[in-house]
Amino acid sequence: MKKYTWRKLFNDVHLWLGIASGLVLFVVCLTGTIYTFKDEVEKLMDPGKYSVEVPANAQPLAPNVLIAQLEQELKGSVVSLNIPEDKASTYSVGIAPAKGPEGGKGEGSSKGKGGEQGKGGGGGRPATYYVNPYTGQVVGTPESATAEFFTTVMKMHRWLLIEGDVGKIIVGASTIIFTFLVLTGLVLWFPVKRKNWKQGLKIKTNAKWKRVNHDLHNTLGFYSSILLLIMALTGLCWSFEWYRDGLSSVMGAEVFKGRKEKPMTIAAAASTATPEDYIQQANLLLPYNGDLRLSLPADDTTAVVIQKSKTGFFALAASDKVQLNKHSAEPLKVEKFSDKPLNEQIVGLIKPLHLGNVYGTFSKILYFIACLVATSLPITGTLIWINKLRKKKKPGKVVHTAAHATLVN
Repeated sequence: MKKYTWRKLFNDVHLWLGIASGLVLFVVCLTGTIYTFKDEVEKLMDPGKYSVEVPANAQPLAPNVLIAQLEQELKGSVVSLNIPEDKASTYSVGIAPAKGPEGGKGEGSSKGKGGEQGKGGGGGRPATYYVNPYTGQVVGTPESATAEFFTTVMKMHRWLLIEGDVGKIIVGASTIIFTFLVLTGLVLWFPVKRKNWKQGLKIKTNAKWKRVNHDLHNTLGFYSSILLLIMALTGLCWSFEWYRDGLSSVMGAEVFKGRKEKPMTIAAAASTATPEDYIQQANLLLPYNGDLRLSLPADDTTAVVIQKSKTGFFALAASDKVQLNKHSAEPLKVEKFSDKPLNEQIVGLIKPLHLGNVYGTFSKILYFIACLVATSLPITGTLIWINKLRKKKKPGKVVHTAAHATLVN
């Protein structure tokens, strides 16, 4: 009887966990692969909403002029304005419906982002519009067939289209299993004989298909293991509150803290500052080129918030934030991402670390490839298991002796 070794244990754990979660992991990894280049696909499918022709020697409308024009046309209040660094891109504008009589629906109520109906009195989510910055013309909204497709992909990725907590728990449990699969796979990647370790770094393409399939599972899984672990460990933050709280305690910084943060409170006063003043002040405090997001409060006792982030192929998906006095544009607080402690930086990058845009297009490409590999692993792993079963069931050769031949005759 063969001795049951640690390697055999890891192999059995890897095998049976993989079989138990293979179908769910295939769906989750496939949808993750599709979602990686969501923004790029949406721009490709509907370029008129995201880009404009830049008139010769023309400058974008001043923010004050643009905001006044949109508020008059759309019968609402501008609460956010996204100004991209790219001069050929449209602006994204958030419009809160104007208050109607007795807090009822305003005239400008329209479908907001995600298809929700905007309600007067600030009761609904602000509607989002894409605007030509040179003319002020509204060229589109986020709603489209492509956006709806990616919304379905996201729902399938996060909870398998199963409403309630059931789907989220299934995905979360499968993600935990996936973490163990990656770790046990790394252990199994190391050969029994250390001198043969180089074999795990390449795919023997001229071998039989069973060997090629084994190498695809073994080698590609090894190369993508680090990114797959990052995806799994960050993805669990959306599945389980206990995990999110535990990670916050370990890191010494709250995960998704930005969702709860509110702008600073200021004293009410007569306003003399304009949106253009806010932007100029932010550019003085953050003197580099990048995308700007201006958040305008509806009341007189809340600070203006401006976020600025760098763009480019290797750009880090992190933003600096400035809070200004709404009435005077005086700086109240400046938060630079580079000045934060390392633990806060890591926690602040949970979402881009999961989505793959942590280092712009460069990291998206790497994540896309790793997601493709992850999608293939349940398939190649199942084929390896089936091949081993067939090998065990294969009958041994029958030795015909002279005595046996006599009995048969």
